Amino acid sequence: MIGEPFSVSGKYDRISQRQTHFPYFRQAAGAPSLRYSLVRGSFTYSSYHGGAFCSAVQLDASAPVRLTYRMSGTEPDDHPARIARRLLRREQRGTLATNMCGAPYASLVLVAADLDASPLLLLSDLAQHSRNIAFDPRVSLLFDGTAGYRDPLTGPRLTVIGQARAVEDPRGLARFTAHHPTSAVYSGFADFRLYRVTVERGHLVAGFGRIHRIDGRDMLFVGDAAALAAAEPEMLRHMNEHHADAVADYARGLLSRAGADWRMTGIDPEGADLQCDGETARLDFASSVLTPAEARDALVELARKARK
Repeated sequence: MIGEPFSVSGKYDRISQRQTHFPYFRQAAGAPSLRYSLVRGSFTYSSYHGGAFCSAVQLDASAPVRLTYRMSGTEPDDHPARIARRLLRREQRGTLATNMCGAPYASLVLVAADLDASPLLLLSDLAQHSRNIAFDPRVSLLFDGTAGYRDPLTGPRLTVIGQARAVEDPRGLARFTAHHPTSAVYSGFADFRLYRVTVERGHLVAGFGRIHRIDGRDMLFVGDAAALAAAEPEMLRHMNEHHADAVADYARGLLSRAGADWRMTGIDPEGADLQCDGETARLDFASSVLTPAEARDALVELARKARK
């Protein structure tokens, strides 16, 4: 439990139904750590204060399940900002509008949402939209969620307005390439830069006649997900290497997706992203999660639901 010393006894892996064992890990006072047990592949996030463990979280450890499953969707009774974030996180590409010397210029770009839902872009300096951003950082992004609708104008879409700035962010770049594996080939090229879009406002059309203007401060997720962000790469590796069957169950049992080679490409406070042969799927959590322990609880419950 967060805030209590962590027991060293054998723990039970509730996703794959096997027992795991793991040792203590010690470190400098106050510094968080990510550890991976060599015995049975157990993931641990911990911090050490004053000679005793103050927090430790194991992905496979048994714990009371608090979260329930809910499918992705844009429910009418949801808050518009949550609907907007859900759409933004689900879409892997968008239309980027920039200012080309006073004329509007639109282009197709790949997008990955950061944990707070800020859009991340990986752009080449040689591209026209990058030159436009250097001239004027003001941009808008259109996220189109109307695929499958007989009348697209009855489907959801979101326009995000803000400013795009190049950033040095290794974690953000790793998150982008995890969502877009082919981008790893060129992400290290000298002319490619990671951009973060600072969201100033959003314009959501959640369906016919359901139009919302959303302030940027309301649109982004504001919880402190630093622990989850630090743990995300190791959690993804653990899930894909040790719980590939559970990931496939999520896709088949909960999202009605075909295929057996599904991988988890992202975990954020509001859900998880899956991918298989270029096809993507979004799994929403019923409640937001901020720590590896809470994310683990959600994944455990999803696996239980998927296997029913």
